[in-house]
Amino acid sequence: MEYVVRLTLKAAVAVTLLLATTACGSSGSGSGASSSGLNPPDLKAPAALGATEGQVDLIAWAGYVEDGSNDPKADWVSDFEKQTGCQVHSKTAASSDEMVKLMKTGQYDAVSASGDASLRLIASGDAAPVNTDLVPNYRDIFSGLKDGAWNSVDGRMYGIPHGRGANLLMYNTAKVSPAPTSWSAVFDDASRYKGHVTAYDSPIYIADAALYLKATEPDLGIKDPYALDQKQFDAAVSLLRKQNANIGEYWSDYLKEISAFKSGDSVIGTTWQVIANLTADEGAEVKAFVPEEGSTGWSDTWMVSAKAKHPNCAYKWLDWIVSPKVNAQVAEYFGEAPANSKACELTSDKNFCTTYHASDETYWKNIAFWNTPIEQCLDGRTDVKCVPYAKWVQAWTEIKG
Repeated sequence: MEYVVRLTLKAAVAVTLLLATTACGSSGSGSGASSSGLNPPDLKAPAALGATEGQVDLIAWAGYVEDGSNDPKADWVSDFEKQTGCQVHSKTAASSDEMVKLMKTGQYDAVSASGDASLRLIASGDAAPVNTDLVPNYRDIFSGLKDGAWNSVDGRMYGIPHGRGANLLMYNTAKVSPAPTSWSAVFDDASRYKGHVTAYDSPIYIADAALYLKATEPDLGIKDPYALDQKQFDAAVSLLRKQNANIGEYWSDYLKEISAFKSGDSVIGTTWQVIANLTADEGAEVKAFVPEEGSTGWSDTWMVSAKAKHPNCAYKWLDWIVSPKVNAQVAEYFGEAPANSKACELTSDKNFCTTYHASDETYWKNIAFWNTPIEQCLDGRTDVKCVPYAKWVQAWTEIKG
């Protein structure tokens, strides 16, 4: 498998330039107050599909829309074009912020949005709700990916889930002893590995600190690591400032993290399953796992533009990309758990879905998927305002110095 192509820009899911404050208060006509705090425009999903338009314009992460030009073995676009008559035009985005900006232009039909962008697209009216009945393969999507806080509002789906992954704790088994069980190893106990701790370089990492505080400081009352009032947010930032003194390197480039663990420059920190696999393959003595407090994670969703010029082709793409064979191909090429439950029967590596916990819903219940922090607290509180993502970005810059 071609990991270099697959992960080069997934690392860029790091949301360092997000503009979340503009996302969360649509001026469009609402459909009633939402329990999530969102009041999205009252947009309608199509009741039926019509004739395909001959093309579809997509925004995607690298590795999601492959036509064989990057790797001859990775091509699930050509057959789609032959079977549907929809010619695929795709633009690779380097960040969630770029995806949001591109969707606002109305020039694209669909986008593979991560959870740090999807609520913005919903709230602004740039993404329309989807009629899942028009996506036959939706019925086989794992239940844990449906009706998520990041891809639906009050049970109304705004996209078709594509895949998911967890942020893990990885450590060098020869240099870290005893074996850690908690995120305390990179927070309260990080000084034991001063200069050799690594962390994901993104403002969304503030949620990792909040998740740890949720378990270790219950008096803070944190319910959702993406819904932090000022006191809770300040506590998470304070914890990360202390951690910063022990950080050797923040990572966003997976090759650098692999190299750091091989050389011993890093001995403990956050990672993804595919990076842990590659690091072990390179000869490093590492293990990666979800600590006892649980973990954060990411899930991507194909969303349809409310201004789509080619909505019929867009729906054809949504169904195609989560069809069992194609979803298996994308998952292996990219390094994530597939969304379609039938994809696991079709992966070339028969242990792939076991390694990535694809069908283990108990595993995923301990993962808090990335979401977009907004002033209207996502945990349902109405007596306080939560800190929006723009302030997360500012705080992250200050944390790193």
